[in-house]
Amino acid sequence: MPSPIPQTGRSAGFAPAAVLDDGLRAHLLRIYTYMGLGLLVTGLVAVTVASVPAIYVPIFSTPLRWVVMLAPLAFVMFLSFRIETVSGPTAQALFWAFCAVMGLSLASIFLVFTGVSIARAFFGAAAMFAGMSLYGYTTKRDLSKFGSFLIMGLIGVILASILNIFLGSSALQFAVSIIGILVFVGLTAWDTQSIKLAYAEHHDAETRQKLAVMGALSLYLNFINIFQLLLSLTGQREE
Repeated sequence: MPSPIPQTGRSAGFAPAAVLDDGLRAHLLRIYTYMGLGLLVTGLVAVTVASVPAIYVPIFSTPLRWVVMLAPLAFVMFLSFRIETVSGPTAQALFWAFCAVMGLSLASIFLVFTGVSIARAFFGAAAMFAGMSLYGYTTKRDLSKFGSFLIMGLIGVILASILNIFLGSSALQFAVSIIGILVFVGLTAWDTQSIKLAYAEHHDAETRQKLAVMGALSLYLNFINIFQLLLSLTGQREE
C-alpha cells in the first residue's frame, strides 16, 4: 500500500505501513472475537433451550416456530439497513441479541440430529471456514469479480430452499446442500478480503466498532450456513 507521506528513505514508508498492519490486525482480531463469542452465545442458547421441554415444546410444536425461524432475518435486515443510524454500542448489542435469537432457532437441531453428527458438522465447517478465511486474507488475487456470481448463487440457494419446503425432495435438498456449501465457502473468502480492504486507519473508534460488528455478522452467517448445510448433508438423525 502506498505510503501517505513522501518516501525519502527506507524508514519513511515503513512506519505508516507498520501502523496500518497493526491496526488491521487489531481490527480483524476484534471481528473474529465478536464472531467467536457470537457462536458461543448461539451454542449456549441452543443447548439450553433443547434441554428444557417447557421451553422448546411451546415453540416448536406451535406456529410460534415460524416467528423464531424468521426473527434472525429481521435482525440481519435491520443491521444491514440501519447500521449508519445506530451507535457502535447499540450495533454490538443488536449483534449479541441476534446471536441469542439464532441459538433459539437452532435449538431444534439438537432434537433432530445426534450429538456426534452435530460435532462432526461443526468441526468440518470450522475447518472449511478457517481455510477459506485465511485464503481470503492472504491472497493477492482480486476476489471482487466473483462477488456477483456468489450473490446470484446465494439467491438461487435461498429460492430452491423455499421451494423445497413445499416439494420435500431429497434430491433437491442434496443439490442445495452441495451448491450452498460451495457458495458460502466462496463468500467466506470474498467477505474476508472485503473486510481487509475496507479497513482504513483514519476511521474513528465508533466507525471501526460498527465495521467490526458488520464484519463479524457476515462471517458468522457464512459459518452458520456452512454448518447447517453440512449437517443436513451428513447428519445422522436421532432414532
